[in-house]
Amino acid sequence: MMKTTAIRSRPVLVPLEFPIRTASGTVSASPLVLIDLFTDAGIIGHAYIFGYTPLTLQPLVALLDNLAGTIIGQSVAPRALEECLRRSFRLLGYTGLLRMALAGIEMAAWDAFAKEQRMPLVRLIGGEPRPIQAYDSHSMDGEALAVERAVRSAKAGFRGIKTKIGYASFAEELAVIRAIRSAVGPQFEIMVDYNQALSVPEAITRGRALAEEGITWIEEPTLQHDYEGHGQITRALTTSVQMGENWFGPEEMMLSVKAGASNLAMVDVMKIGGVCGWMKASAIAEQHGLPLSSHLFQEISVHLLAASPTAHRLEHMDIAGPVLLQGMTIQDGFALASEEPGTGVAWQEDAVAQFLIA
Repeated sequence: MMKTTAIRSRPVLVPLEFPIRTASGTVSASPLVLIDLFTDAGIIGHAYIFGYTPLTLQPLVALLDNLAGTIIGQSVAPRALEECLRRSFRLLGYTGLLRMALAGIEMAAWDAFAKEQRMPLVRLIGGEPRPIQAYDSHSMDGEALAVERAVRSAKAGFRGIKTKIGYASFAEELAVIRAIRSAVGPQFEIMVDYNQALSVPEAITRGRALAEEGITWIEEPTLQHDYEGHGQITRALTTSVQMGENWFGPEEMMLSVKAGASNLAMVDVMKIGGVCGWMKASAIAEQHGLPLSSHLFQEISVHLLAASPTAHRLEHMDIAGPVLLQGMTIQDGFALASEEPGTGVAWQEDAVAQFLIA
């Protein structure tokens, strides 16, 4: 069995076409750690993790460098490697930056393993490549830019967009939503994301007022860890409630599901625990009838959604595009997984050098 020989992690700050503005803060550039997993077969597995703020990049790199001793000489078989890593940190706990770093290693292992088997990831995990409907994910842009971006997305073939809201007044966010609707028409999907900005009573009040606007879902209206509060909101509204991007592991997903916190599920492959964590989350979604969408990491998520029974929507937000050798393909609003062996993640080294943080 192919074994690991080294790991390399590089912090980069990648420019974004538009800053990611939310009710909870702004990401001006994309803080990523690029991971290369080297093997004795000469195959290199690639993955990246998203740090949300540049403040996390050096701690994540230090974690990954320190983890090298744990994984060098280990089999690259991803499930065995993931179990080895989880077992090593059972006493400490398995969340936060540590879980993000371990998920990055696990995703790189899957890339290497799929390359060794000469298969795209989707086939390796038992799925078939198939088109996954994508929506273009936007920010808290204000009325003029929100409309401009929505129109551009529609012209590019997308059948829906998500816009971040949580403005100081409900009248302002209603004006944004109605302006977008007027520009793109009644059949175009509009999702809204509060990024945890509201109290439970305010979320219910605003959610009920949005009921006539044809919104596809309302995302994270209140604090993400308040599953009971989200459950109150979900039961009070006729519009679907979406959450899950902040679940650290399938165990947190189960707490949310048991509380009836949402009627849709959105999984972040990094936070859920890599490919192994995603597959567990996919099984939970299937058993509880939850349509499953992705959060970020579009290149690997399209493989995972194609193998998920309740696949719903892929979030298109290109946080890594400038450092990737080849981006994910979108045709007529549908995302297509790469047919090349692996996950489709590979580096444009000239760009990596340009955006590398010393």
